[in-house]
Amino acid sequence: MDQPISLKIAKIEKEAEGIKTYWFNHDLKAKPGQFVMLWIPGFDEKPISVAYSDEKKFALTVSAVGPATRHLSKMKLGESVGILGPLGTHYKIPKDKHLVMVAGGYGAAPLYFATLEALKKGCKVDFIVGARNKKLLLYVNRLKKTKARVHIATNDGSAGYKGFVTGVLNNICQKSKPFEIMTCGPEMMEYAVFEIAEKYKTRCQISIERYM
Repeated sequence: MDQPISLKIAKIEKEAEGIKTYWFNHDLKAKPGQFVMLWIPGFDEKPISVAYSDEKKFALTVSAVGPATRHLSKMKLGESVGILGPLGTHYKIPKDKHLVMVAGGYGAAPLYFATLEALKKGCKVDFIVGARNKKLLLYVNRLKKTKARVHIATNDGSAGYKGFVTGVLNNICQKSKPFEIMTCGPEMMEYAVFEIAEKYKTRCQISIERYM
């Protein structure tokens, strides 16, 4: 899509404290790992990862962290936003392999999309989702409805493994070396995931965010 289009918000779901998923009835033709530029009229334009996309609809999971996204969080069904995309590169998902998804914070959204595609291709998926505490965990209930094996890590131990997602990843790799690791989240976490991938000589795909 070369030109932005105006789309109405078709559905809103609360994911966690200050985080909502917005659904739009439109065939975005996005692939896992791609993003859109989301324009909130009268405020600003922000890059947002695509959390889901099929022939009829797509979803964006957004945290209210600034003036534009806080205004978005107050918008209602039927109100319109601008969408430009899909943009960027995407995860390359193999067939019939063992994959480990490592998600920190908002990284759970694009990796959930990648997981759905991987399961369609016959992959075995371990999904590690991490957050500071259980109130900030994203997509756990959605993931539990899939065939992926879900692993939870929280910094304070309020849910699942107490510690970082890398601790869980290291345990999985010790038991059975995966074909590939895919990760999205804070850059320091991603670097730690990369080091584990290097240690076990495992392929690794990393989604890097940059201010635009």
